[in-house]
Amino acid sequence: MSTSSSPTLLRLGVNIDHVATVRNARGGVYPDPVRAARDAVAAGADGITAHLREDRRHIRDADIAALKSLPVPLNLEMASTDEMVAIALATRPHAACLVPEKREERTTEGGLDIIGARAHLAPRIATLAQAGIRVSLFVEPDEAVMEAAFALGAPVVELHTGSYCEAHVAGDEARTRHELDRIVRAARHGNGLGLEVHAGHGLTLDSVGSVAALTELRELNIGHALIAEAIFVGLRQAVRDMRAAMDRARYG
Repeated sequence: MSTSSSPTLLRLGVNIDHVATVRNARGGVYPDPVRAARDAVAAGADGITAHLREDRRHIRDADIAALKSLPVPLNLEMASTDEMVAIALATRPHAACLVPEKREERTTEGGLDIIGARAHLAPRIATLAQAGIRVSLFVEPDEAVMEAAFALGAPVVELHTGSYCEAHVAGDEARTRHELDRIVRAARHGNGLGLEVHAGHGLTLDSVGSVAALTELRELNIGHALIAEAIFVGLRQAVRDMRAAMDRARYG
């Protein structure tokens, strides 16, 4: 746990991809992910995250354009391809989070290999930054990876919390502690380097507390758990409940 005496503000970014997944299941226009984003903002979300995939399995190009009209930052998750860089340059989101992407995966399965892909990533990061887009790298919680992100010139990293969440769901206490410790060490090291550190993937009301308590973290990006909970309580209440859980962990 962090020992800072003055907790920093912890933002909540709401990922609305899976509202679009439901819409696309019928090939129509309902439910509207932009409406979901508005409800999330009304309930306390500090930003909206949307992943425009190569196969457009959920978010579509028109959604990104519409989401830009909201009064909160848009975080565009994207693969580091020429196509996606061109779309980001055309739409100018507040931030672009570069993520690994495989057609066969159901969801993002791990962090970006920024050490092995340095030559590929560096010019794309520079191009986005020159356009005034804040670049974030979705990475594994590892101190060497923090060093690589800093060397690439990306101002933000988002730590992949999937392994921690999987261990938590499985009830494996030893592995949960191990994975949380990886997040703690990476967050502290990244913060010490001057990176702004975010986290996300798989976080739920049950697992978010230990991560939200880390004062080195400035933002959590959460999607699937909120959309799933919204089936039972509505999206606004799901966002309020998550915001409250984060605040309890961070501020007591």
